[in-house]
Formats: sequence, C-alpha cells, structure tokens
Amino acid sequence: MKCVTYNIQYGNGPDGVFDLPRIVREIQGADIIALQEVERFWPRSNDMDQVDFFQGNCPDHYCVYGPGVDVHLPGTPPGDARRRQFGNLILSRYPVLYMRNHLLPKRGSIGPLSIQRSALEATVRVNGIPLRIYSIHLTHLSAQTRMPQIARILQLHRDALHEGFPISCDHGSFDITDELFDAAVAEQALMFGDFNFGPDSKEYEAIVGPVSDYGGHITSHDGFVDAWCQAGGKKMDGATSDVQGVPARMDYCFVSASLRDRIVSCSVDNNARGSDHLPVWLEIDL
Repeated sequence: MKCVTYNIQYGNGPDGVFDLPRIVREIQGADIIALQEVERFWPRSNDMDQVDFFQGNCPDHYCVYGPGVDVHLPGTPPGDARRRQFGNLILSRYPVLYMRNHLLPKRGSIGPLSIQRSALEATVRVNGIPLRIYSIHLTHLSAQTRMPQIARILQLHRDALHEGFPISCDHGSFDITDELFDAAVAEQALMFGDFNFGPDSKEYEAIVGPVSDYGGHITSHDGFVDAWCQAGGKKMDGATSDVQGVPARMDYCFVSASLRDRIVSCSVDNNARGSDHLPVWLEIDL
C-alpha cells in the first residue's frame, strides 16, 4: 500500500503560482492520500471548493474532509450551505468505514496568527484488516501550544477501542440497516501530517518515546515509530520544509509500533513544487 502526506498550502507553490492540478500530478499512484491546508471558498484560491476539486480529480478514491476553520462565507443568503473552511483531507482507494473530525486545543493570540487545528480520522479496511488513518496539522506557534495537541491525538488513539464504532448497541434495539454496524475497531493507526516540529524536539519524543542513554527511542508496544527512521533514514535528514530559511523535517508518517516490520520504504519527493512543503511517501506491506 502506497501512502503520501502533503501539506499543499492550498495549492500555492514556492514559485508563487496557484496550481492545484500540479498537486494532483504529485500525488498520483498513492492508495492513501493525507492532505493538509485544503480550503473551500477563499479568495486567495479563487473561491474554489478544493474538496470537490480533489474528489473530481481522484475518481478512484473515496474522500472525507475535516475543517478546523469553519466560518461564515460573506454574501451567502440563508439556506446556502457553503462555508469558508480550511482543514485536512483524506483520499482512499479503500472504502472509508467511518470518519471523525477532532478539533485540537487552541490558544487565542493578539499577536502571531493562531489557527484552529484539527485531526481528521478515517477508518479503512485493507485485506480484511481495519486501519485508522489520520491527517493531522499541528500549530506552528510554539512547543508550548503543540504539546496539548499531541496529548490530545495520543489520547484519541488510546480511546479509540474503548469508544468503539460510531453506532454501538444490540442490532435488534435500533431500527436501522445492519450494514451500518461493525464491532471491529482498528487497533493500529497511521498518523500523517504536518506536525510543525523537528525530530530533535520534545514534541517528537512525546510521540515516539524518550531517547535512551544507550541509543534509540524507548517506544512502547502500543506507541508509534517514525517511518522515515524505521526505513533507514537519518533522524535529522529528510527536510520537508524550512523554518526561517533553515531546512527542517516537520512532515511525518508515524506508524503503530506493531506494524513497524511491515514498512517497506519512506521517502521525500524533493522534486515536488506544488507547495512550500514536500510530500512524504510511505510504502507499507499489509
């Protein structure tokens, strides 16, 4: 299974050209596509419905969207369902059994830009195995504002089995078609996205575990590994964007530790030009 995560910066490339078809070309061939900074009805992206655009240009994929920002679209009359939105998208060749959109902790700001961030969760079934997919975008503001967001997504992962399928009950007690019920909730997860931290940060350690005095990270069996490192990449290599002109790795594929031996490869597409970030590709054998 080939997966890609890509912060598309709403289709605005480093050349200053707004070009969504270029993004589509750069994600071709992926079975699972996790995108961040996908928006609807903003003037800077020609008032496009980008969700509709990606669905139309990836006809072999199922599509789910989770906005973090969801505000009134000026000029729309009552009864017009359009909203100005900004958030995360998942495209999947496999049917999405269910999805949930989680808003992450946020702090208001009278100075630097503070945006409502979110984690979009979609459960698919691959070769009979349910798998949770996340498209995540954390705040760019500071480590202090990211840590509560990381705590939240890790709690979401831990709570998933406890919370169960969106509809959970005795089938006979609910007048609805049986196909909406499925007791199997995925234990394993793949977390994709723009996490806005480097691999030498405390935020990174919060996900993959603390650094051992003897080398490596102390990762629990129900924790996550960094697919880039698991596939042989050097921890501080693989830059996907930059911070004030300094190359930085901030886009990741975090994989449930129990799936670590199924990782085939993880790579950065350094030829991509669709955004101020680079896409990260993961191949995993399920």
